[in-house]
This record gives sequence, C-alpha cells and structure tokens, in this order.
Amino acid sequence: MDTEILYRPSYTMVQVKLAPNEEIRVEGGAMVSMSAGMTLQTKMEGGFLKSLARSVLGGESFFINTYQAPVQGGEINLAPVLPGDMFTLDLNNDSLFVQSGSFVASSMGVEIDTAMGGAKTFFASEGLFMLEATGTGPLILSSYGAIHNKTLNAGEKYIVDTGHIVAFNKDMRFEVKSISGLKSTLFSGEGLVVELTGPGRLLMQTRSVNAFLAWLVPQLPNRSD
Repeated sequence: MDTEILYRPSYTMVQVKLAPNEEIRVEGGAMVSMSAGMTLQTKMEGGFLKSLARSVLGGESFFINTYQAPVQGGEINLAPVLPGDMFTLDLNNDSLFVQSGSFVASSMGVEIDTAMGGAKTFFASEGLFMLEATGTGPLILSSYGAIHNKTLNAGEKYIVDTGHIVAFNKDMRFEVKSISGLKSTLFSGEGLVVELTGPGRLLMQTRSVNAFLAWLVPQLPNRSD
C-alpha cells in the first residue's frame, strides 16, 4: 500500500495505491473515487457487539467498508467530512488512542476498536470517546485544521484541551483536570484539559469541532426569528 497526500493543508485528500488483491479498511463515507474493478464488502468488523460499541461510543460507522483491488492493482481516493489535514502513520506493533472522527482508513493489519476503561471514562465528560488502533501497517487519520506533532521526553508533562487531541501513544500516562477549578472551567471559555506524561508522541489539531459548534449554534436562526 502506497499513500500520497494531496491538496494540503485545508482540503486534503489521500490517494492510496493498492497492490494486486490488496485490501484496505475504510470508514463509511470517506471514499471520494476509485479505479474500475475495485470491489466493496461492507460488514460488522469484529462482530455485532464490537461494531455497536464502535458506533455508539466511538462515533464511527456501525459497518466498516473493505475495498479490495483487482488482480492488476487499484487506486482509491479518500477524504474526511471536515476540512483540514490528513496524514499516514506507519504502526509497527504499536497501539494508539485516536479521537473518534479522526479515523479514515487502515491496512488490514491494524485493528480498530473502541477504547474501553480509562480513556473512555476520561473523555466521556465532553462527549469525546477514543478509538484504539493496534497492529502493524499504515493508519490514515484526519484532523480538523492543521496537525501539530509533539514528542514528549520521559517524564515530560504537557497539557492539551480535549477538543484538540487527535492521537497519542496508548502507554502514555494521562489525567483529566480543569484549568484552575470549576468556576474557571465554566466561565473562562475553556473546557476540561488532559495532562499527558511522556515518553510518547502526541498529535493535536489546530481547530476544535466543539469550539466551532459553540460559536455556530447561537448564530443559527430559530423558529421565532
């Protein structure tokens, strides 16, 4: 599988070249175009319960699309719903927590599941659940806005608004907290933050969907208007 990222940074699309008979797992609605001869299989990845958890808790599609190239190979173009950047991570027996909504596609060697336990509990307070990507192979993600990459050294701490998190290494320690107390959290315009401790890699997006909606919704006309 070869990937090329086009039209960065605002309206990015990724072009994926597949070897003969190679398969790719794609989030529903992400396909833009593809070469002739590609076949599509739609199924509940991991069975009913895992698919239900991924849909209800992870914010992803109940069904996962698997595209397979024909004997001569094929091409598929992918893009997310929101404007912003896309990028490919090459996992090597790694495990990442990924913001729900950022997953676009992966090789069949990468398993996508709803992150249970600490990450689910941690982000539930802001309606944000994490997916867990584990395995070996390319993982294609998207961000709302541009992507900012930061590597934390061992013991280094870093604080991020939860609405700006895209992904981070699963073995990083993290803790949810308010900036300086309940009153500040409610009236400062900032929500909850997460303090992460290295070593590990952290991916952030320069825009927040929640912040955009908080601005947009009051501007919309209602029936009384």
